[in-house]
Amino acid sequence: MHSTTMVSLLAYFDGVADAGQVRRLGAAFARFVATLAHDRAQAADGPALAVACVVLSELEGRGHSCVMLAELAHAPSQLMGWSDEQWQALLAVSGPLPATLEHWCTLLARAPQVWSAGVDNANQPLVLDGERLYLRRYWRDETAVGMAIATRATDTVAPPLPQVRQWLDVLFDRPPEGDGPDWQKVACAIALRARVAIITGGPGTGKTYTVASLLTLLFAVSPQPQQLRIALAAPTGKAAARLKQSIDKELTGLAKKVGATVGNALDLMTLAQRMGPARTLHSLLGARPGTRAFAHHAGKPLDVDVLIVDEASMVHLEMMASVLDALPPTAILILLGDKDQLASVEAGAVLGDLCHDAQAGGYDAATIAYAQAASGVAIPASFAGTAGPLAQQTVMLRHSHRFGGPIGALALAVNEGRPDLAKACFASDAGHKVAWKVAAQPDEVLRLALAGRTGAPGGYRPYLELVNAGSAAYDSHDDWVRAVLRSFEAFRILCAVREGEWGVAGLNTAIELRLEREGLLRRAEWYVGRPVMVTRNDYGTGVFNGDIGLSLPDPARPGSLRVYFLEGDKVRSVLATRLRQVETAFAMTVHKSQGSEFKHTVLVLPQEGGAMLARELVYTGITRARDFFTLVSPTQAVLFDAILRRTQRASGLRGLVG
Repeated sequence: MHSTTMVSLLAYFDGVADAGQVRRLGAAFARFVATLAHDRAQAADGPALAVACVVLSELEGRGHSCVMLAELAHAPSQLMGWSDEQWQALLAVSGPLPATLEHWCTLLARAPQVWSAGVDNANQPLVLDGERLYLRRYWRDETAVGMAIATRATDTVAPPLPQVRQWLDVLFDRPPEGDGPDWQKVACAIALRARVAIITGGPGTGKTYTVASLLTLLFAVSPQPQQLRIALAAPTGKAAARLKQSIDKELTGLAKKVGATVGNALDLMTLAQRMGPARTLHSLLGARPGTRAFAHHAGKPLDVDVLIVDEASMVHLEMMASVLDALPPTAILILLGDKDQLASVEAGAVLGDLCHDAQAGGYDAATIAYAQAASGVAIPASFAGTAGPLAQQTVMLRHSHRFGGPIGALALAVNEGRPDLAKACFASDAGHKVAWKVAAQPDEVLRLALAGRTGAPGGYRPYLELVNAGSAAYDSHDDWVRAVLRSFEAFRILCAVREGEWGVAGLNTAIELRLEREGLLRRAEWYVGRPVMVTRNDYGTGVFNGDIGLSLPDPARPGSLRVYFLEGDKVRSVLATRLRQVETAFAMTVHKSQGSEFKHTVLVLPQEGGAMLARELVYTGITRARDFFTLVSPTQAVLFDAILRRTQRASGLRGLVG
């Protein structure tokens, strides 16, 4: 039974959904929850509960796993990103809402649509856990991840310390670069100590070399190395291919070092070949089309002893819960990633929550003693502390071996929240490694898209000239395809937003028009040279969300186009007509660029940033650049505001892992 107020409020939500102020899903969810009230007494709380449902749905769409009720009580308009006038318009329909945390908790605890953690479970769609309100499935996933990680962090093992020390001295036989201890060496030792370890660090800090060294160490200390089952995985196909390619390269070098030191005692390359290719997490778990379920789960676990997951910042809450559910209790999980990068598009900031204080260390006396015994590295007293069990299994790599100079300084300034230092980085770079096109118009982006800028080559002309020249000068069609794809991958335009003239949609159209005007391409639904991004997993064709390819002539079918993808050195292709869920990819969002690296990266900021334009997004955009970085923005303020704004996703995961 709905009161007159409730009917008016639901109609109001439908109206603001039509106006784009809230998601239609949120309005529909509020309506559904309202139908679960059975009597007039319950219906009296209906307006407040409906508002909480809409707020929760909105925050879920922005990556939060819950609503912090204290924020809902004290700053609801800021939580929604609404003006005070918009919030007052809502209150005029809903009537007064709880103004304190205690009032919200009391109201939600008595609502039959809400399950309070710790009491009888009736499968309600909402969960109240302390001072947080969840959609049921996110509470379930967050609880599962927290419990699994906490259990693994305390499930310690006893590696053979003399053997570990001997091998680590072989693998790390040079003094560490930069100041401080050899954190790479420490990370390898720590990873053998329990059933989970986290290795975090920025670009160039040696995460891949560390993991290759860890793999070598695992084989070396295993009683039966030929039977050791190791799996490599990443959230996207591109990230998985890069992981395998990078590890293979590092293992080749390590095999020579090991061979020169211990002879044939460890046939590293033969053992490494047994690992097989790196896979996407969807592929590893056995994704099933049309369902959220996977083939592997607690009842049918993965056949692995060690699972290494790269680009873990991109792994959302639901996926991490699925990985942990499918992982055997005795297996070791190694998470790699940059905790300061953007979190996943979906709900959760799992890596950031798990190692949010990694820079402080917080190592207890037992961890410091273990690190000394296993690696010979003395952890300085400044990193000592009494942090929880997971912190004892977390190591932050701090020295960048390749990511220095102006790009590294700029990334550091942004990460530290220093607009003044960021501005100084642009002003002081005489080598043209970084540049800021400020007070720019969209046409500035089009000039960059065509041919880069002074001192920083790039743009899309070089790859399109290769496309138009054809394959005659190459030994094979595949050799030509590789050259074209590598040329395209050298440059990319990244956007903070999807819509508008500063967003992905507007810029892709404008870039196509400019390139066509220059005679470099001829637009059509499908055309030769079109870059496309896959936007949905397609198991039938073997392409996955985030994969990027180029449409090029099919040598076996004159007049037909295939979309070619490059994974390491391997070329694969799919008929263009079989790809339904794709979009043009001259410009792409920063989110979609994670796991990629480009010789010259252009980051485009919009006129107005809003709450979603924050420090993590700018940092991630900058760190996609290998040699050159160009920032384009209509104002200085949009960059400065973003640097000063940190993304804080609501979550209870930190409290679960300690």
